[in-house]
Amino acid sequence: MIAAVIFLHDEVFIMAISLKEPLLARLLRYVKIHTTSDAKSDTVPSTPQQWDLLHLLRDELTAMGLADVTLDDKGYLFATLPATTDRAVPVLGLLAHVDTAPDFSGENVRPQVIENYDGGVIDLAGSELTLSPRAFPHLRELRGHTLVTTDGTTLLGADDKSGIAIILSAVEYLQAHPEIAHGKIRIAFTPDEEIGRGPHHFDVAAFGADVAYTLDGSVLGELQYENFNADEATVTLYGRSVHPGTAKDVMINGWARACEFQSRLPAHKTPETSSGREGFIFLRKIEGSLEACRLLYALRSFTREELAAWGKMLTDTMSAMQRDYGEGCGKVEIHEHYRNMRERVEPHRYLIDIAESVMRAQGITPVIEPIRGGTDGARLSFMGLPTPNLFTGGENFHGPLEFISLDVMEQAANVVIGIAQAFVERAEVSA
Repeated sequence: MIAAVIFLHDEVFIMAISLKEPLLARLLRYVKIHTTSDAKSDTVPSTPQQWDLLHLLRDELTAMGLADVTLDDKGYLFATLPATTDRAVPVLGLLAHVDTAPDFSGENVRPQVIENYDGGVIDLAGSELTLSPRAFPHLRELRGHTLVTTDGTTLLGADDKSGIAIILSAVEYLQAHPEIAHGKIRIAFTPDEEIGRGPHHFDVAAFGADVAYTLDGSVLGELQYENFNADEATVTLYGRSVHPGTAKDVMINGWARACEFQSRLPAHKTPETSSGREGFIFLRKIEGSLEACRLLYALRSFTREELAAWGKMLTDTMSAMQRDYGEGCGKVEIHEHYRNMRERVEPHRYLIDIAESVMRAQGITPVIEPIRGGTDGARLSFMGLPTPNLFTGGENFHGPLEFISLDVMEQAANVVIGIAQAFVERAEVSA
């Protein structure tokens, strides 16, 4: 049982809230629905099966009696929990995504529930895989928790169906306790986050929130409001194709030139050699033909200045090759992908301060670390909706070793409840 925090001026009241049963029921129901997204698809959502969960959630939101339940033709599901106070409180948004990553199968998920975890090795019943504290030391800290795992044949889908379950369980509790003061809360469940398209058709104006949180993080206490700046680069090296038997002094091998381009880049500026706040240049794909070979790069940095330096490194390398082989030997194209949400969240610092204070009041140590990637929140922040990210309790996302702690999910739900209360307290103190 977790303690939720009620803020009333300078006093803090603790109220015990147990949400494990609804959280587990929702999580098990949602993960069994196949919702894998597909980057190769040009439909929205990218896969038809995402509609199965969206329609189920629409019906659940309606049955809960929430207001303004809408599901548009792009798969964006919105709803409203009306305010229980007349105070001028910022409209709070809560978001999670319905799709699961295409990195591993998300079909026919058969979750395992491990009650009162003993701290030992967990056998994943459908395979020879195991979850071991030796491989995953953090498991030792979850002794006594209820864990939900895969059977080893699929991913679990806690990313981000746990976020959906946390939001709805918290909202359901607030509905059942109208004496808890909170402002207007907007809920959004979105498609295609795992393939980077989550915000592409998100209507910020129609959503109508002032600020928001995504429930899409990992371990207990995660509070993320900083992410990579990201650009995508395509480097094309041109060749000339002739029969290899008569190729001397005629053939130009675009593949070989592409390999040469990559070899001219510094070997220590890559994902496998970087961590923390270090950025990188990531060669993620090679495609094309002998006549036109393309290298696809992901450029990542926490600062705009370093990101620009990565791009200059590519263009300088191409310039050197053009000096050796002529200006027509290749080209570099760089496109903006996403930017560090910190730029747009920090002017709304109360989002971070409130989340931190609620966690600490509930005995949770905030874990504030930058995301070495991007989130829907990053894009939404630059679309006018500042959106940091909160923990859910899931670990080892995107593969068969994925698992989640139900106890940490419960703590996340209570943090959501506490944040809703703290928004009202902030408004009262400011009045």
